[in-house]
Amino acid sequence: MSSDKPVAIVTGGGTGIGAACSKVLARDGFRVGINYIDIVEDSAKAVLAQIEDGFLLKADLTDADQIESMLAEIKEKAGRVDVLLNAAGISINKDINSMTLEDFDLQRAIVRGSWYLTKRILRLFMLRKNSGRIINISSVVGHSGNSGQIPYTMEKAALDAFTKSLCKELAGRNILVNSVAPGFIDTPMTQNLPEEVKKRILDSIPLGRLGDPEEIADVVSFLACRASYISGTVIHVNGGLYGG
Repeated sequence: MSSDKPVAIVTGGGTGIGAACSKVLARDGFRVGINYIDIVEDSAKAVLAQIEDGFLLKADLTDADQIESMLAEIKEKAGRVDVLLNAAGISINKDINSMTLEDFDLQRAIVRGSWYLTKRILRLFMLRKNSGRIINISSVVGHSGNSGQIPYTMEKAALDAFTKSLCKELAGRNILVNSVAPGFIDTPMTQNLPEEVKKRILDSIPLGRLGDPEEIADVVSFLACRASYISGTVIHVNGGLYGG
């Protein structure tokens, strides 16, 4: 079903930062497609119940066939895409000696999936007369590094490089591409950290607290709705932890 209402697709939209972004984008007038995987289905349904206009998109981004099925579903349910937010991610925390090839390949598969989805969804942007916004959620640790997270930091740095390169490839097409690099945000990922690790993190943040997912979502909304002369940029939202 197509309409004149702008459509935002949010990968990883059922939990954490992705869930906050789904809600804020819906608040700001988008019809939101919430991508999720099996293990967070209940959470994704809860997010859908809290927004005015949206639909669910079950797909594992590590599987190209599932991405293709999701694209067909987007065409059927929305018929257009105005914003793509690549927010899906995982973090496998092991030092270099403990990390296996299987761990590394799983982490790498997420950024591969984000690249492939973006590549395929660009055709739906083209239907909108070459206009739209692509926003990638990266991380402060892609710039600062972090012990025990080498593949994760590599993935996030790759997303920022993807942002800058895709911006140049799409020059002249009125498709803006940007990254938002959160610092340490109050999500299940950080809530499960040992207390001594949390204290060390808090001591390193000039503002003295973790960020809220909604504070990331507000920046995403700015890029999706209002920023018209920003592209190829990484916006750091980290309480002063890293200056970029």
